This record gives sequence, C-alpha cells and structure tokens, in this order.
Amino acid sequence: MKKYILFALVTLIAGNTFAQIADSTQRHVILQGAANFRDLGGYKTSDGHTVKWGKVYRSADISKLTPADLDKLKKLNISYDVDLRGHQESAQAPDKLNPGVDYVLCPAGSDSLGTMMQGLVHAKGKQAADSLFIVDFYGKTTYLADRYKPFFGKLLTLPADQSLVFHCTAGKDRTGIGAALLLYSLGVPYTTIVDDYTATNYYRKGENKKSIKGMAGIHIDKDVATEMMLAKKEYLDATFAAIVKQYGSVDNFLRNQIGLDDQKIAQLKAEFLEN
Repeated sequence: MKKYILFALVTLIAGNTFAQIADSTQRHVILQGAANFRDLGGYKTSDGHTVKWGKVYRSADISKLTPADLDKLKKLNISYDVDLRGHQESAQAPDKLNPGVDYVLCPAGSDSLGTMMQGLVHAKGKQAADSLFIVDFYGKTTYLADRYKPFFGKLLTLPADQSLVFHCTAGKDRTGIGAALLLYSLGVPYTTIVDDYTATNYYRKGENKKSIKGMAGIHIDKDVATEMMLAKKEYLDATFAAIVKQYGSVDNFLRNQIGLDDQKIAQLKAEFLEN
C-alpha cells in the first residue's frame, strides 16, 4: 500500500510538472512565509479567451508572511483577502496583511473539520482515508453556497487596478474548489480546471512531506496522511458530481445558489478575461 501511494504521489507530481513548469516562473509567487501561492491567470477558455494574469491569486496559509513577502504582495496590488478557513483556524493563525487590505472570513463548514480529523487518528489505509474524510468532504454540498458566495461577491466588486488572494490552510481543498468554481464560471474547460487543482501536488511537494511527518506525530497513519495531502482528480470530480446531483448542473448552482445570473457572469468575464 505504501509503495502504491508513493508511486501515485510521484506520478501526480511528475504529470503536473509538465503541465505547470513551463509557466511556473510567471505563475508561482515565491514567498518565504507561504506555500502554493500562485496566479490563476493564463488559462484558456473554451471560446478562446485567456484568464488575466495578476488579478486573482490562490494560496495556502498566509499567517507567516515576512516583511519582504508583504512588500511583494503590495507590489502585486493585492488589496483583497478571502480567508476560507474556520473561526478556530483563523484565530490561531491570523493572516498577515498589509494595512488597508479588505479581509473577509468565509468559515462555512470549516469549523467541523477538526471533528473529522479526530476520526483519522485511528484510521488505517487508503479506504479509511477516502470514506472518513476526503471523498466525504468533497461530496458535501451543504456549505458550498455559504462558503463561496462571499468570495464571488468580492470578485464582482474588485477594482480594475487591484487584485485578490483567497486561501485556506493547505491551499488544496477549500481553495481548490473555489478556484475550480471560478475557472468554470469563466468558461475554462474542466480538464484545465483539474490541471490547476492537481498542480498543488507540484507546488506543495515540500510542504506535503512536512505535513505527513507532522500528522504521524498525532498518530495518523502515514498512508492516510499521504492520501489526505494528495490533490487527486477524483476528489474534485466528487464535488462536481455532488453539485450536479443536488442542483441539476454546475450552472444552476452558480446561478441559483451563488447568485451568478447572466449579467454577473458577463461581468466576471469582462473583468477577468482578455482576448
């Protein structure tokens, strides 16, 4: 089992290296105090447009940013911060922000994650990890609207000369779903959306090793910890499948739950796409 999971991790990282390394110098914002901080620009839509560079960034925890990091974010015109963590997570590790940054916490559904983590202490193997946490988390639609509606609200009011970062703790799950919904709303093909999601395996490869070691310290089985840290296509598939099952289509969800009618979709595309 351990050899299989290690092989899967290496395969995923290698695959996404080919997909991401070509533009990683432009996409990856290298910071001393944060991992997986990257630009969502450059992706092509189905109708031939391109997501603008320098407008929306995704990241992991940003509570440890250095003064040099903050200066870099200031130069990137990042003036909006959407925090997808829960109340306890955000209180224990408050975001480091430049003065005047517009901050919003979107904690819906996140405060229950600690309870689910406790269930992993005695879990063993891939099947346990899938059933107890990962697929279960990605397959829930209960909190999606409450979590991401404020995110889209900030995107719709983002000034033309400013940019936004959104993040959770690892920058993988809650952030990954948020990135997927945004890219979908802009017309980016699902295969590209999956590439962006699974690229976390490349951008977090060093941090993942540390996280797996840390989880071993609280008696979470190494196989389970490794599986948890992977960003796998089937996880994101579970979210999109659950949305379709619950709401009929992703478009219906965005329209009726997030509030993105035709006018607002057009507004998003006008703001975040270029020819």
